Amino acid sequence: MVESIHEYMQVGLIHFMAYPDTIKGEGPILETVKKIAVDDYFTAIELTNIVDDEVRKEVKKMLDTASMANAFAGQTMLLTNGLNVNDLDENKRQEAVKLLKNGIDQAYELGSTGFAFLSGNYEEETKEDSYAALIKSTKELCEYSKSKGDMPVVLEIFDYDIDKKSLIGPVELAKRYVEDIRKEYDNFGLMVDLSHIPMVRETVEEAILPIKDYIVHAHMGNCVIKDESMPGYGDLHPRFGFPGGENDVDELVEYLRVLMDIGFISKERRPIVSFEVKPFGNEDPDVVVANAKRTLNLAWAKL
Repeated sequence: MVESIHEYMQVGLIHFMAYPDTIKGEGPILETVKKIAVDDYFTAIELTNIVDDEVRKEVKKMLDTASMANAFAGQTMLLTNGLNVNDLDENKRQEAVKLLKNGIDQAYELGSTGFAFLSGNYEEETKEDSYAALIKSTKELCEYSKSKGDMPVVLEIFDYDIDKKSLIGPVELAKRYVEDIRKEYDNFGLMVDLSHIPMVRETVEEAILPIKDYIVHAHMGNCVIKDESMPGYGDLHPRFGFPGGENDVDELVEYLRVLMDIGFISKERRPIVSFEVKPFGNEDPDVVVANAKRTLNLAWAKL
């Protein structure tokens, strides 16, 4: 593509993944958000729970000053607290929903464009019960968000049997799920992630085309799944080109091409498409972010 990538999408970075010292809502949040805010390559940032109210206010002020969009990631709130929105224990399910409602409150405070979460673990013999619990939780979240404004609720599709072992999951079930929710709530959509597609054993087209009308957000990343003994195995989001990894420039080209073909990436929509990359071992976070930018530049040039 000769035209600027920024005409077609808002390039984002998942803050707490690139700078994992902040993943629990504390640590050097302001310093690391500023690194992203002063980098004009990025027009969007993804945030999660920020424990300190004053820090959250400062983050919003910084992003407003920088004219950056932001999206809110509730996934890590569930994961770091060991909670599951499709838990068959009703008290634990309600605890998970309550936590995410707090996240929705923060997202509205930050002016986020969307609020994301993920489905939880399940057992095959009680899969339909878990699905029913997920539907119940999702409707409660959509209703809560709708009561506060027009911010959409978004479920990110994860692996179902490798690392996160989430109910959603394979594309057929994701399609059934989103169609069930959309019958009542128009403020709901799905998120696809390049790093999760190899883990659900689907091609990019297989993972995206059946749900193309429901995709509202996208992530770009990598994973290692060839061998459990390999460094970085699982859903750790190592940098592009990581040894034994599934995704690099060519895979990102294919992903972007399919997202363009379905009209998701376009001049009319300019959606947020964010890097989800994490330093591995003693890698420098800033260098990992630079790797991601170079990879995207090369991929965009090949489109």
